[in-house]
Amino acid sequence: MKNRLLLTIALFLGLGFTSVFAQDWSPAQKEVWKNVNTYWDIMSKGDINGFLEYFHADYAGWENGEPLPSSKDETKKWMTFAYQGSKVLIYEIKPVAIKIHGDVAIVDYFYTTVKENKEGKKNAESGRWTDILLKQGTRWVLIGDHGGRDKKE
Repeated sequence: MKNRLLLTIALFLGLGFTSVFAQDWSPAQKEVWKNVNTYWDIMSKGDINGFLEYFHADYAGWENGEPLPSSKDETKKWMTFAYQGSKVLIYEIKPVAIKIHGDVAIVDYFYTTVKENKEGKKNAESGRWTDILLKQGTRWVLIGDHGGRDKKE
């Protein structure tokens, strides 16, 4: 029953923000958003090394509740630990703002995920991220980000 409630809440949160995203994006903004979708898809499949290919060598990210930002190597260590025995069942990301300044893009978005741990327990999570991306060749790579799970009540 608790799992069903978590899933219902996650879906409600995801559907509740659709009017915010009913805006027209420029071709450049669509390119950036496509890139964000690509690395979220890779991450959701548990491909940590593939996900980290979208990180700049000088990346620094600061997750909510953490005392300090993390480097690319530290992020790899913690993601490898976190994804052992768990998998993403479903996720959804919704853009709020995409600002592009030359070769730098700032992307604000909401996310909702439902994960299953090795015991089969499902856990819904929602939050927000701000990704800071740098254009390198044909892809946008993360040079920084901030966000994560919203506070629990």
